[in-house]
Amino acid sequence: MADHSMTATADERVLPRPDEQLARPSFWLSVTALWLREVRGFYRQRARVLAGIATPLIFWAVLGSGFGSSMRSSSGGGYSEFFFPGAVALVVLFASIFSSISIIEDRREGFLLSVLAAPVPRSSVVLGKILGATTIGGIQGAAFLPLIPLLSLPVAWSALPEATAIILAMAFSLTSLGFYFAWKLNSMQGFHSVMNMVFMPMWLLSGAFFPVEGASSWIGWLMTANPMTYGVTALRRAMFPGQMIAGPSQAVCWAVTLGFGLLCFALAARQASKPSAEA
Repeated sequence: MADHSMTATADERVLPRPDEQLARPSFWLSVTALWLREVRGFYRQRARVLAGIATPLIFWAVLGSGFGSSMRSSSGGGYSEFFFPGAVALVVLFASIFSSISIIEDRREGFLLSVLAAPVPRSSVVLGKILGATTIGGIQGAAFLPLIPLLSLPVAWSALPEATAIILAMAFSLTSLGFYFAWKLNSMQGFHSVMNMVFMPMWLLSGAFFPVEGASSWIGWLMTANPMTYGVTALRRAMFPGQMIAGPSQAVCWAVTLGFGLLCFALAARQASKPSAEA
């Protein structure tokens, strides 16, 4: 009897519990399922796809033509060239906003409640939806890159992979921030208020619309404190590597963009894991 009990104890030490065996597959399975659901749901809504791409394109065309040659860079380009990275950032911003709104829609439809009832960590829900939105924003933003030859500038195609990576990093950061707010809110009206008070000012004060140089002192401080400024600066350098772009170094821009993304993801995961969070 003693030998049998000792053997059973040894087997229990060696063999993992069933919940330990299923924990890892369940986590990544739920992440993948939510990721694919987010991407498929977006591209099935043609109006959403058109609005996400056409609106920044109209902004770029109208503003670029309106300002014309009032701003010229060292390479000879005008405002259209300067605003182009800002238009790409606007694409990423819209993708993040629309994906964050889907969280409120999922809550109303009851889908989010059924997901939270599943035996998977809530962090997998956060990661799955954020990765889906990051993919959407990355694809839409990268789709703008072939338009660079329309600026009549030499294209450094070898630098485009870095530009795509920056677009993905910005999409991850903005989506994580949007997820944090959307999880706390229960209405579309509340999220639209956040969009007008947080997201749009972040874009306007990111150096996408006008440069930091020449801005008033307090606007310059806000632009320097804005994490999105560093993403837009890094994107502009990657798109036009032959130009002298003012601002922090590329390494600093990358560090701030990635650090901001990780911070926003941590905040979103923490908010979703709170027992008091409503689903």
